[in-house]
Amino acid sequence: MALPYFYEPEITTGTTAFTLSEETSKHCIKVLRMQLGEQMHLTDGKGNLFTATILSPDKKSTEVNIVATETTGRLQRKVSIAISLLKNTSRFEWFLEKATEIGVSEIIPLICDRTERQHFRYDRMNNVLISAMLQSQQTWLPHLHEPRPFEEVMVSASQKFIAHCEPQQKHELKNFSIAENILMLIGPEGDFSPEEIQSALKNNFHPISLGQTRLRTETAGVVAATLLMNL
Repeated sequence: MALPYFYEPEITTGTTAFTLSEETSKHCIKVLRMQLGEQMHLTDGKGNLFTATILSPDKKSTEVNIVATETTGRLQRKVSIAISLLKNTSRFEWFLEKATEIGVSEIIPLICDRTERQHFRYDRMNNVLISAMLQSQQTWLPHLHEPRPFEEVMVSASQKFIAHCEPQQKHELKNFSIAENILMLIGPEGDFSPEEIQSALKNNFHPISLGQTRLRTETAGVVAATLLMNL
């Protein structure tokens, strides 16, 4: 049976004794009813997986002993998805969850010309990433940025792509030799504006197609992430 899996960002390598956060302690002792001597897995979201044994069960501050540490390097390919915020928050959260499961390294919420603005609750969105990381039993938490204007993501990367719906010549990702550091732009429900598309092209973004059908923003983000992680 798999050990329970928790996120503890303050834990450090070389630690032998550690006190769990109140949230983790409560879940271990009150929800899972774990007892003295039982084991669990902890991750710091930075590639480390710790195996810990309960020394002192307490619903607010459980003490554990670290008995093993395993470090996992990042995937060789860094995939960054810059994707427009959505009016429907639950659909954006769905994208965050799936992108984390797929193994995306970085997520940049975009504010585009046609983005319907909303209140971005960073803590809530980051908790979606944490839950997805734990559910998929990974040790790397994607870096979630605060929302940024479109103009601010014209950054350097080994390869840069933009997925848009304008009837212009576009390429398929399978025709590229995918680099180790990639940035993909995904637009809002009304697509990028012509001005944004031209700006991206001038900044050496490759226009790409994600298939024959028109995809929702969150679906396009997941399709792009899957292709980039697996090509």
